[in-house]
Amino acid sequence: MATFADIGVAAGINILFAVAFLVAFAILRLQPINDRVYFPKWYLKGLRNSPMNSGSLVSKFVNLDWRSYVRFLNWVPDALRMPESELIDHAGLDSAVYLRIYLLGLKIFVPVALLSWAILVPVNWTNNTLAKSEATDKLEFSDIDKLSISNIPYGSLRFWTHIVMAYAFTFWTCYTLRKEYATVATMRLHFLASERSRPDQFTVLVRNVPPDPDESVSELVEHFFLVNHPDHYLTHQVVINANKLAKLVKEKKSKQNWLDYYQLKYSRNQSQRPVTKTGFLGLWGEKVDAIDHQTAEIERLSKEIAEEREKLKSDPKYIMPAAFVSFRSRWGAAVCAQTQQTRNPTLWLTEWAPEPRDVFWDNLAIPYVSLTIRRLVIAVAFFFLTFFFMIPVTIVQSLANIEGIERRAPFLKPIIEISFIKSVIQGFLPGIALKIFLIVLPTILMMMSKFEGFLSKSALERRSALRYYIFNFVNVFLVSVIAGTAFQQLDSFLHQSANEIPKTIGVAIPMKATFFITYVMVDGWAGVAGEILRLKPLIIFHLKNFFLVKTEKDRDEAMDPGSIVFLPFILVFFALAYVVFRHQIINVYNQEYESAPAFWPDVHGRIISALVFSQLVLMGLMSTKGAAQSTPFLIALPVLTIWFHRFCKGRYEPAFVRYPLQEAMMKDTLERAREPNLNLKSYLRYAYIHPVFKNDEEVEDDDDISEKLDETVLVPTKRQSRKNTPVPSKFGSGASSPSLPDVAEKPES
Repeated sequence: MATFADIGVAAGINILFAVAFLVAFAILRLQPINDRVYFPKWYLKGLRNSPMNSGSLVSKFVNLDWRSYVRFLNWVPDALRMPESELIDHAGLDSAVYLRIYLLGLKIFVPVALLSWAILVPVNWTNNTLAKSEATDKLEFSDIDKLSISNIPYGSLRFWTHIVMAYAFTFWTCYTLRKEYATVATMRLHFLASERSRPDQFTVLVRNVPPDPDESVSELVEHFFLVNHPDHYLTHQVVINANKLAKLVKEKKSKQNWLDYYQLKYSRNQSQRPVTKTGFLGLWGEKVDAIDHQTAEIERLSKEIAEEREKLKSDPKYIMPAAFVSFRSRWGAAVCAQTQQTRNPTLWLTEWAPEPRDVFWDNLAIPYVSLTIRRLVIAVAFFFLTFFFMIPVTIVQSLANIEGIERRAPFLKPIIEISFIKSVIQGFLPGIALKIFLIVLPTILMMMSKFEGFLSKSALERRSALRYYIFNFVNVFLVSVIAGTAFQQLDSFLHQSANEIPKTIGVAIPMKATFFITYVMVDGWAGVAGEILRLKPLIIFHLKNFFLVKTEKDRDEAMDPGSIVFLPFILVFFALAYVVFRHQIINVYNQEYESAPAFWPDVHGRIISALVFSQLVLMGLMSTKGAAQSTPFLIALPVLTIWFHRFCKGRYEPAFVRYPLQEAMMKDTLERAREPNLNLKSYLRYAYIHPVFKNDEEVEDDDDISEKLDETVLVPTKRQSRKNTPVPSKFGSGASSPSLPDVAEKPES
């Protein structure tokens, strides 16, 4: 088990890596050749020019100004200098509130750390319980474990200090959470009130539109909303299943990149035309002329794209029973999004539309009826993923137990017993091994969320984050504690009676804190410092720049800005992460969407759940330490915490899930006064066109596409809703129907 020396070695290694990453970043960011890697956001905004466009040949690649190297740490004050209001304008409210998570961590843990070191550490340290247990029960411990509650004698009155401090920590955490929740809720409402018009403020996503033999989906949607929202309905856009077309366009773009590469290669050496193999990734198959092959592939894909576009215009099976419906006012959209539309609650389901950048178009083609089955399948898959991942986590914990390694591999004992090697194994290796096992986890969880059918990128990320939280709680925390305790105290368990085992568990479990200290250092110190270096994007950019880039547009596309996912030890993590991610948000990350920030209730809920769990663990721990009489005092803590959570949920969460009608009306009134000539119909008409119709340079313009998508023959109908349609549609977009023929029968008396 880890000792003070082991923790010191782990801290030294992680500090060394962190400093190396930060110094490397500080130097690399100064080089003109890397400017687009470390400042891509400013290029995307058109506010930065490449330093490679001027100066001597050498200075285009290497910064020769020695004074800039003297000021190489200026990025830290630069990252902290931008005010929050300016940061919101520059990067969006989501990014600004994301940074507040790290500030919240500092607000909670700085006072907790100070109180813990001032009060709890002396209370725990000034005992000799672990030394006595080592002699009598063969309990294994190290000096650092004397800092934990394990060192307090069985049934001691000193446990009341921990109980009082538990109340203090709980009240401080709840106070900080409530204050932050109120602040973020206010920021959200102010952001929505002060922001310029966005399509999602006027638009509702309608799903599960019932089939009708007489009308197309587009006609049915239009008539439904003309009848039920006659004063506010403006236009709509039906959802088109263009996934196959998008896949073909993406494949064509990839082939075009390869063609550009081969043409550039040939232009540099015209003595030999490049060749490739027709098999997978060009690894096997028939050898062919690479330029001719890629040209032929592009022609084939262009033909398939044209055919698929024709199908989209003529085949009704590509029209999904869903639509984006836009209204004349935010008030009208809010009423529709937040109310039930029909007596059957499973039809005409409405919800706020994500902003256009946030829509995950692939999942709009998933039938609504299959969503429940998909989510059941993923729930089962996630259970098995979590269960089977316990195996590598258990292996990691076995690495942290030197005695276990020596028993299984005695030939390694001479090497392991070397002081430095032993410290690395116990203080650094378990944390880095667990981090490596978790590298692919976010990708797997995102794939699961996509399969479930969520319709926005923000919803996908929130669901993935929830599962990541659960997975870490079960495997990184629970399994690590249980498996680590079992490995460390196996000898003690074998030589004790069954009645004594709970006491040993009560002593041993707090001693696993050393593992989490090392894990926080690996993930939070070296890991966060490695984030700012951007080693992977740096390598990929230069590879693309060398092999593919021919124009400035190509160079812009080669940039990959990406987007934004132990007490004294965790304070370093929060402080370092705040500075690093503030720099990245200002200079690197390009926000893909703005949810204003809908994720905050999840942040609040997960902190509360962790707090409640810690209180329950303390109750269980006290029962194993002869302090069961404290249970009535401790049981009030989770009750009060849950009550506090319910209070915050009722007081603040509605601001994140509903849009107040009062706010909507105020915003509408102000906008009409300030912009009386705003053409809202033109602004919203094609906001929710599938991106494939906007990005593919071969498609026709949006007006032509939308008109052809819905060229249908109106079928006369006797349905009451059609006879009650107030007037023929004058608000339809390309998704509107023609004027109503005068053939409807009069209602029977």
